[in-house]
Amino acid sequence: MSIKLVAIDIDGTLLNSQHQITPEVFSAIQDAKKAGVKIVIATGRPISGVRAILEELNLTEVGDYVITFNGGLVQDAATGEDIVKDTLTYDDYLDIELAARKLKLPMHASTKEGMYTANRDIGKYTIYESMLVSSPVFYRTPEEMADKEIIKIMMVDEAEILDAAIPQLPTSLTDKYNVAKSAPFYLEITPKTVNKGQAIIQLAEKLGLTMDQTMAIGDQENDRPMLEVVGNPVVMENGNPELKKIAKYITKSNDESGVAHALREWVLQ
Repeated sequence: MSIKLVAIDIDGTLLNSQHQITPEVFSAIQDAKKAGVKIVIATGRPISGVRAILEELNLTEVGDYVITFNGGLVQDAATGEDIVKDTLTYDDYLDIELAARKLKLPMHASTKEGMYTANRDIGKYTIYESMLVSSPVFYRTPEEMADKEIIKIMMVDEAEILDAAIPQLPTSLTDKYNVAKSAPFYLEITPKTVNKGQAIIQLAEKLGLTMDQTMAIGDQENDRPMLEVVGNPVVMENGNPELKKIAKYITKSNDESGVAHALREWVLQ
C-alpha cells in the first residue's frame, strides 16, 4: 500500500546542522506533494517557530496540516484552525514548576502567544528557544499563570545537569505526564494524552488513511511515539541509537539530506 502521509521532525531531521533546508530536501518535498503525499511537519516547536519553514516549503495551502507542541496542537496550515488541541491545567503547571524549582532547573511554559518563565534570572536555553522559534518570552510568577492556556512545559539546562536531574524527577510527575528529551538541553513535558504519535493517528483518521499509509522521520526520543505508530518508521543516521532499533528504515544524516533520501527511496519509487 503506497504511503500517503509523511510526518517529518524539524531539528536534526528536516534541517541540517546550519538549521537550513538543503536544496535536495526542498526538491524531494515538492515532488512528494505533487504526487499527492501529505507532508506534515511534526515538531515540539510552537507554530511561530514553524511558520517560516511552512512558507519556504509551500506547506501553507489548502489541505496542508502541521503538528506542533509535540502533538499538543494540530492545525490546518492554510487557515490556522485547530484540529486537535490538548492543554495542561493550572494545577499541572504548579506541580511541574515546583519540581523544577526543587531541582534548580530553569523552566518555561509555552502557549500560542509565547513562553512564560517564573525564573527571575531567565535560563539561557529559554532565551535560545525564544530566538529559535520566534516566540516572545515573558516573566510571570506562578500566581500570574492561572489564566494561561499552556500546551507544553520545558525544563532546560546544560546536558549534563539535565541528565543528572532527570532520575530525581518525582514518579508522581513522570507517571502523570509525557516527559521526553527533544535535544540534549531540552526536557519537554506534555499531557499523558499528547505526543506526536497520537496526533498522527487523529490526523490520519480525519484524512481516511490507514497507518500502513503513513511514514514518520525523526531523530530524538520525542519522536518515538510517532515512529512507533506509523507503518513506516524512518530514523536519521544521526538519530538516537535506541530509536534505530524500532526503525523500518535508516536514512542518511540531516547533513546528507536524509529526508530527501527517505522520500525518494521509500515514498516516490
